[in-house]
Amino acid sequence: MTAVDTARARAQAVLRLRGRAVAAAALPAACAVVLLAGRFTGHIGAPGAPDAPLWDGIRWAVCAVAALTLALAALVARAHRRAVPPVTPAVALARTEAPELYRLIEELAERLDVPAPAAIALTPDCDSWLEEPHRRGRPGPAAPVLVIGSPFLWWMRAGELRALLAPVVAGTAAAADPDIAAARRWVRTLDASLAERRRGPAALVGLVDRRLLGACREHSAELEHAVAARASEQARAVDYGPRIAAQAQVGLAYAGWDRLLTRVALPAWRLGLHPAHLNAGVVSALTELSRRDRLADGYENRLGDRPACDLLEEPGLVDTRVSRLAAELLHEEPADGWQPLDWEDYPQQVVDRGWRAQAAALQAALGDDRPHTGPALDKLLARLAAGEAEELAAALAGRVARAAEVAPPLPPVRSGRDLLVEHLVATVCCAAVDAGTATAGLDWLDGPVLLCPAAPRAELAPAVAMAVEDGQDGPLRAWLERAGVRVERPVRLSG
Repeated sequence: MTAVDTARARAQAVLRLRGRAVAAAALPAACAVVLLAGRFTGHIGAPGAPDAPLWDGIRWAVCAVAALTLALAALVARAHRRAVPPVTPAVALARTEAPELYRLIEELAERLDVPAPAAIALTPDCDSWLEEPHRRGRPGPAAPVLVIGSPFLWWMRAGELRALLAPVVAGTAAAADPDIAAARRWVRTLDASLAERRRGPAALVGLVDRRLLGACREHSAELEHAVAARASEQARAVDYGPRIAAQAQVGLAYAGWDRLLTRVALPAWRLGLHPAHLNAGVVSALTELSRRDRLADGYENRLGDRPACDLLEEPGLVDTRVSRLAAELLHEEPADGWQPLDWEDYPQQVVDRGWRAQAAALQAALGDDRPHTGPALDKLLARLAAGEAEELAAALAGRVARAAEVAPPLPPVRSGRDLLVEHLVATVCCAAVDAGTATAGLDWLDGPVLLCPAAPRAELAPAVAMAVEDGQDGPLRAWLERAGVRVERPVRLSG
């Protein structure tokens, strides 16, 4: 049996389960109709017959069961009509915005001899799939939407993207099969209905949905496995060699994207700013990664090929929309809404501003809440040398926890000493910037950094940790002296 036959057989098995569920709901009502008809025609329990009381009792019991079953069936049918399968948030890409990308996908579908996707959308993720639309009350399968991971579009070359998407586009053949489309639609409806929280009598709907899903789960999984196998088999005839190379770029794109989000975008999101060109940033991050670690060997050879983002009419505008969606999906929206941020403004708007916010929090933990004062580093270092690190760490942790309560989502739980080290590093960075010997900068792989030619950046964190953990402030004072920082001078708390 071929993969196509397997997929169709599994789809028909799911549809048979659906038919049996409908039949089970209608069976008590059908029995009640037969018993009532027999009563009125005199064939079953005719009035005056010796067995009439027995059949009357049976009729009442069957009618009661039928009424309850029909009521439950009505609740289930109503829940299924209202259930809307979730749609993954994505940025819709109109044909006018990417005519060349649409042509590439349509030519690919023609080579694979499958229907072309109905539309294209971008997601801020390193994945690609077919999103089948929910069709309420409209018979027949609908062409799915091709959702493409935006980092692929910016990092990969056009040929690599086409090769990578070949197995995905090949999956449109399954979406055009009526049985497979109907089976998928029913399973998605069950999932969506089960996801809704119900109480009282309506909770029975959840029990029914759970039983139905359990009965068809194996068939559904085998269906999708067969569809994927068939799509992969079809795609072997198209760009198989380039696809092997493209798969290597998938892991690289994911690594760069994840690092960009956690190290670079997250500090900006916490300040209510969303970098407007994340996908352009991932190219910079991966280029830097290839320069440092040689993880992208051959990248220079790829530069001669056309980047996939050139298939868009306005890559910058599309990047802005995808970047905004990433912020909305991955972080709590600030009370006053998101503000876009250009990369050239990142050092001042995110790095310096974030450091000074942390310096202010450390000042408050020292017991001085005056917004325009000091903390002077010499006094802070003296308190650390005197063994007050534990007290300062506890006070700082309390302030951070209270701030987190009113600014979800909550950050990861961290120890007070870790927070003290982080905030002291930020305070030292502010002092170095104030001294004019250093500047705030952006590292594409590490995020906010201090650019200080006079003192090695790598030595700062160990010196701070030694001052906090052991009360030994000598190494940190030596670093500050090399950086030209006067420790008795108050640190500015605003940019």
